[in-house]
Amino acid sequence: MEDQIEVRNSDFSKSMCSSNLKQDEVAIVMVPFPGQGHLNQLLQLACLITSSYDLPVYYVGSVTHNLQAQVRANALNPSDIAKIHFHDIPTPEFTSPAPDPNALSKFPSHLEPVWDACMLLREPIASFLCDISSKSRRIVVVHDSLMSYNVQDVSSLHNAESYIFNCISVFTLYCLICLSVGMSVLLEEELLKKLPSLDGIMTDKIRDRGASQSPYLDIRSGDIHNTSKVIEGKFLDLLAQVASDQNKKNWAIGPLLPTKLDRISNRENICLDWLDKQPPRSVLYVSFGTTTSFSDREIKEIAMGLEQSKQRFVWVLRDADRGDIFTEEARKVELPEGFEERVNGVGLVVREWAPQPEILAHSSTGGFMSHCGWNSCIESITMGVPIAAWPMHSDQPMTGFLVTELLKIGLIVREWEKREELVNASTIENVVRKLMVSEEGDLIRKRAEELGEAVRQSTEKGGASRMELDSFIAHITR
Repeated sequence: MEDQIEVRNSDFSKSMCSSNLKQDEVAIVMVPFPGQGHLNQLLQLACLITSSYDLPVYYVGSVTHNLQAQVRANALNPSDIAKIHFHDIPTPEFTSPAPDPNALSKFPSHLEPVWDACMLLREPIASFLCDISSKSRRIVVVHDSLMSYNVQDVSSLHNAESYIFNCISVFTLYCLICLSVGMSVLLEEELLKKLPSLDGIMTDKIRDRGASQSPYLDIRSGDIHNTSKVIEGKFLDLLAQVASDQNKKNWAIGPLLPTKLDRISNRENICLDWLDKQPPRSVLYVSFGTTTSFSDREIKEIAMGLEQSKQRFVWVLRDADRGDIFTEEARKVELPEGFEERVNGVGLVVREWAPQPEILAHSSTGGFMSHCGWNSCIESITMGVPIAAWPMHSDQPMTGFLVTELLKIGLIVREWEKREELVNASTIENVVRKLMVSEEGDLIRKRAEELGEAVRQSTEKGGASRMELDSFIAHITR
């Protein structure tokens, strides 16, 4: 990688930046990784800062990904987004192949070309940081851990510091660290037996890419987590014990998403209009994020399972994103013949981008069948909605375990060890019925609602997460 991106000499940043005048302001620069779940969380943090603190925030990425972040900005106030300075950096061209719905592994390998391209951004990012550094008292870079290589020139700017923003649950991060260095995960024996293996969570190429960031992790001054002590307090403590550098500061400032969603978009939306007509807590929301692609056979089993459950549902049926979501039309996933007519009035199938946080916050929503991406899980936890957990790849199996076994606010759809087996309609029907119309489901829902209430309170003035965010802002503006 070093020889691909040649920065002419190690004093590159110093020489460009030494002569400019400093101003009093502290500038914050967000550097996300170009995947929806990563773009989204740093955009939420940017909005949280622009809405609550008078600090300039820059959001750095390719033209495509900056635009993607904005057009998909769910439940964020447009006036807060308008205050963010989006800086488009030139990105090498990349191919944008369609996902393979029939692949045995659900890992989105089709996104590797865009990830390869984003590893070539060190020089334009360094140039931009240098420019902002010359106009600020201090520059604070908040970046995805997968962008550590690209932001390494922070270390040669005398008024810059960087913080890693972790886009996954703290429990998952803790487990990954323990398992990668051969330490034991501190859980009861019975739970350890159920802990998902790391087999099949990603390709070797992606594992190597993660490892290639390691030499640049020590540059950071601390870590920010999109979680709350209310959710993961125990694992924040355990993470601190296994961290390679005990001196780095940690802040758990989540959830980043606004917690009061009184249909804030005020826009007409087919999902929200449909939910308005349904009884309280009666609807299962079904969505598998932006990186899951199902085969026609799998779609048929999900459709039959939902229909046979006789429960109300909103199903967001979309293929996985391409690297550039604006290039070509995504595959239109076919449903069994007559399905939509048969479920009319009971179920709604949505093929466009859906306002997920507002759907989860809606009083008619009583459950969420999810791939267990951390964005989706933290939104569901915050809104007090229990989860039917169906993890697909990466951090999702561990997050599914957190939800079902530790927080006990969900049910597992299928065990990770059986990930290559077809999940049939009767399995889906049984999980849906158990979550939505059983005594066990009611207990799970009650726990989810109580946790959601505590999490929302943690973001209010005097709450744990709000105090952590204030602490972070006080630290970077010291």
